[in-house]
Amino acid sequence: MEDVMQVPTDGSVRAAGILLMTQDPAPEFLLMRHPQRWDLPKGHCEANESFRETALRETEEETGIAAAEIQLDEAFCFEIRYPVSYKNTGDQIFEKTVQYFLGYLSKKPLLVLTEHESAQWFAWAPPHCIQSQTIDPLLAAVQSHLDCVG
Repeated sequence: MEDVMQVPTDGSVRAAGILLMTQDPAPEFLLMRHPQRWDLPKGHCEANESFRETALRETEEETGIAAAEIQLDEAFCFEIRYPVSYKNTGDQIFEKTVQYFLGYLSKKPLLVLTEHESAQWFAWAPPHCIQSQTIDPLLAAVQSHLDCVG
């Protein structure tokens, strides 16, 4: 069960995030630490906000990394859907759609964490076994994409 949120009127929940990668000095990606799990910087879409706008806004809010520092890979977008419930909605189930983008940083920035207890850069050494529901499928899709683009 996820934290409290504003109840969606159409029964769906939209969220977006960015898998941030750097080559400084070797390929690594950033994950944020929640009390029970690892996750990417991501969050819920605001009204009339695109997935891409949400991903950039949430990444800056959660890490302090400005959108101008992130080079998004325009050829990559990973979408996943799954059921969620929230503490303030009783037994009501919503369909959550999350889009993840792939973003590159020229160097590891100083992180300013506002919503997570910690963050960590992980070595890019697939296959990864971090979180089977969302993170691992995303990382596998990124690896397939990287294999295709060379």
